[in-house]
Amino acid sequence: MIEIDAITKQYDGVAVVDNVSMVIEPRTITVVVGTSGSGKTTLLRMINRLVEASSGAIRLDGEDNRSIAGYELRRRIGYAIQGHGLFPHRTVAQNIATVPSLLGWERRRIDLKVAELLTLFQLEPEVYGPRYPHELSGGQQQRVGVARALAAEPNVLLMDEPFGALDPIIRAKAQEDLLAIQKHFGTTIVLVTHDMNEAFHLANKIAVMDQGKVVQYGPPAELVQMPATSFVETLIGDAERPFRLLSISTAGTAAEPGEASGEPIREDRTQQEALADLLWSGRRALPVVSVTGTPMGRVTLDALLKRAARPL
Repeated sequence: MIEIDAITKQYDGVAVVDNVSMVIEPRTITVVVGTSGSGKTTLLRMINRLVEASSGAIRLDGEDNRSIAGYELRRRIGYAIQGHGLFPHRTVAQNIATVPSLLGWERRRIDLKVAELLTLFQLEPEVYGPRYPHELSGGQQQRVGVARALAAEPNVLLMDEPFGALDPIIRAKAQEDLLAIQKHFGTTIVLVTHDMNEAFHLANKIAVMDQGKVVQYGPPAELVQMPATSFVETLIGDAERPFRLLSISTAGTAAEPGEASGEPIREDRTQQEALADLLWSGRRALPVVSVTGTPMGRVTLDALLKRAARPL
């Protein structure tokens, strides 16, 4: 658990982060959004004390982060940034092994962890471990950057615009990788982004920042249905609001009795994805199956359009 208690950061008397309080539950993904200069990155960097707070406190599982030496704290918290920040003169395996080596892990334990993470990110250890960052694609470099942040098995992973430099297709894959990895390790993730689609896709809770303050903090559905301020409403977008709900509701919850032909959609995919499949394929209905492949019924174009058009 991360408890942020009345945290403030001032530069020359101006509050960049202004009296922010929020509790981030363990094993969840919290996404911090807001316009440029709203304080998102500063708030994130105060968790691992890359930026020191002017006042207030941040506690990790009840322990004040100021009671831990900065270098030790940062070895305990994973940190992934846009552009990955890999060491160009080190191999992929050496990059991932950076923090475990600093912590004095045995060589065999390090090698096993490197192989495990590369395998999880669908990079063959024997092929990619000996390579250097310049020999990888942008998407592969980003995966290695996240793998390095996870190598020491941190309870907390901080991510600052981690996928901002990736093209849309690779970015979507990176987001799916992150969800799978978070589920695998149960890591508490705090992620900063300016992309609202990314926020709604990844977040258990979203914190909206405006001029240094958190103006709303809650589940994605709450932000769509009950925006706390006009700024939150604008950030979500009036035109997109109906479809935001489709993006945070699963196809399984929209399934109804009946049959449909063609490629099925899994119950855990979003209703927005189901709608996109229907529109692109020109079909009126999709079969819905469980995660194990068991038929669950169908989802129809008419039903999804009615859900999107429902007043909020």
